[in-house]
Amino acid sequence: MTADASSAGLRSRGLTARTLPRPVVAGAALAAVAVTFLLFAVTPLQGVADFLVAATVLAILTVTGLTLAVEGRRRAVDRLATSGALIALVLTLLPLGFTLGYTAYRGTKRLTGNFLTHSMAGVGPFSPNGGIYHAIVGTLEQVLIASLIAVPLGLLVAIYVTEYGRNAFGTAIRFLVDVMTGIPSIVAGLFVLAFWVLALHKGFSGFAGSIALAILELPIVVRSAEEMIRLVPAALREASYALGVPKWKTILRIVLPTAATGITTGVMLAIARVTGETAPVLLVVGNNFYINTNPMKGPQASLPLYIFQGAGSSSNLDVDRAWAAALTLILIVVVLYVAARLLTRRNSLRR
Repeated sequence: MTADASSAGLRSRGLTARTLPRPVVAGAALAAVAVTFLLFAVTPLQGVADFLVAATVLAILTVTGLTLAVEGRRRAVDRLATSGALIALVLTLLPLGFTLGYTAYRGTKRLTGNFLTHSMAGVGPFSPNGGIYHAIVGTLEQVLIASLIAVPLGLLVAIYVTEYGRNAFGTAIRFLVDVMTGIPSIVAGLFVLAFWVLALHKGFSGFAGSIALAILELPIVVRSAEEMIRLVPAALREASYALGVPKWKTILRIVLPTAATGITTGVMLAIARVTGETAPVLLVVGNNFYINTNPMKGPQASLPLYIFQGAGSSSNLDVDRAWAAALTLILIVVVLYVAARLLTRRNSLRR
C-alpha cells in the first residue's frame, strides 16, 4: 500500500498521521489562559472563580480546535471528552479537599496529647481544659459492636443471595436490603428508641446506639459484598467443583479470598458511614461528660454527638474543641481504612 493510499484510508476513518506534540498542547492552553487574563484586565470582568471558569473553557476550546485542525475529528472528540472527565474529577475532589484542609486547619489548634487523653468531666463552659477521651472510647466501642453485628450477618446474607438465593426468597431479601439502604438514620434511631429503650425499658446506652448503627451498616455491607462476589469469575468455581471440592468450601477458600479486597473496601465504607452518624446516637445513647467504658449500661459519649453539641455552642472554646474532634474522627476513619487494606494485602501476598 502506498503512502497516499494509507493517508486516504486514515482520513476516511477520521484519523490523521499527524500528531500534536505535548509542548504544543501545553502552549495552546497557556496562551488561552494569557488571553483570558488580558480579557479580565481590559474588561469589567472580575473575580477568581469567573477567571478560572473562563480560562478553563477557553483552554479546552483552543486545544480541541487545534486538535481538530491537525489530528482530525476523532482525536478532537477524544481530547474534549478527556478534558471534560478531568474537569468533573477536579470539581468532585475540590469540595472534599477544601473540607479536609479547613478541618485540619481549625482542628490542629486544639489537637494535643492532653486533649486526646482527658474527658470533659468537671470542665466549665469557659475553661480551656477538657478533651475527647470519653468520646473516643464511646465511638470506638459503639462502632466495634455495630460492626461485629453487621459485618458477619451482611456477609452471610450476601453469600446466600449470590450463591444460593436464586428463588423467590432470595428476591425478597434483595428487595428488603434495597429498602433498608434508603432508610434515614433518624428512622433507625427512632426504631431502637421505641423498641429497645422504651418498650423493653433498657434505657440509654452505647449498645442501643450500636444496634441503630448496625441497622444502617448492614445493607451497605450486603450490597458491596454481593457485587464483589458476583465479580469472581465463574471459571474459578467450576474448576473447584471439577476437583470435587464442596460448594461451601469453594465459597470459603476460593470465592471469598478472591473478593476479599473489594469486600474490605465495602466494609470500611460502611464503617466510615456509621462512624459519623449523629441522629441515632442523639436519640438512644444520650450524653456523658465522664468516661463510661461499659456500653451496656448508662449514657455514653461519642465523637459525632460531641461535635454536634460543640458546634452549636456559643463558646468559642467549645467550637474549637468541636473542630479538633472532627479532625480526630477523620483520622480514626483513615487509620482504620489503611489498616484494613494493609491487612488484606498482606493476606493476599501470603496466598
